[in-house]
Amino acid sequence: MLDEGILRGHAMTAFTRRPGELAGVLGLAAVISGDGRNIEDVRRAVRGQDAVISIVSSQGIGTTTVMSDVVTAELAAMREAGVRRIVVVGVSAIEGSRPWILINLVRWILRKPYADFARMERLVRSSGLDWTIVRPPRLTNGRATGRVRSEAGVRELRHGPYWITRADLAATLLDLAEGTKGAGEVLLVSESRGADGVRSSPARSDP
Repeated sequence: MLDEGILRGHAMTAFTRRPGELAGVLGLAAVISGDGRNIEDVRRAVRGQDAVISIVSSQGIGTTTVMSDVVTAELAAMREAGVRRIVVVGVSAIEGSRPWILINLVRWILRKPYADFARMERLVRSSGLDWTIVRPPRLTNGRATGRVRSEAGVRELRHGPYWITRADLAATLLDLAEGTKGAGEVLLVSESRGADGVRSSPARSDP
């Protein structure tokens, strides 16, 4: 996502606990090292930004509050800095039921982290900011295809494919952060099937 944002001409600031992993990303406006649960660290990253894209996950399958703790700090720092636009990545398995066997197995195994994803979403929804929650299915590697569908106001996608490349997800997140389309919505995204269409406005429903 950072590379794509730089290609689009954005001044991208990366916030991470492991800045060494970004050594190969050229053209970043800044790399800020810190803990996303520490409000002081997050303030340094949010100050002066036009939008925030938040991608947070926890390690392991045990009880966690990482996602909700980080978004709590982000929302507070955004309000203080006057930054209104936030795009947050959730998980499609929170509510989806397709493909039935796989998604229910994943939801049971990861039920404790998913409980915190749900807390995170509730905090974002009640924030009063210009928020969008993006729920992708299984992430794959590979180049961006440009074929991305998105649907708002639904619990699950009506049909597969139930995957999306990380590159296509990154492009979709940037599309959303560049404006206010999709604000106040939960968007389910995936790769578009066959001639379903190509990515244009991320907030449009798949026909």
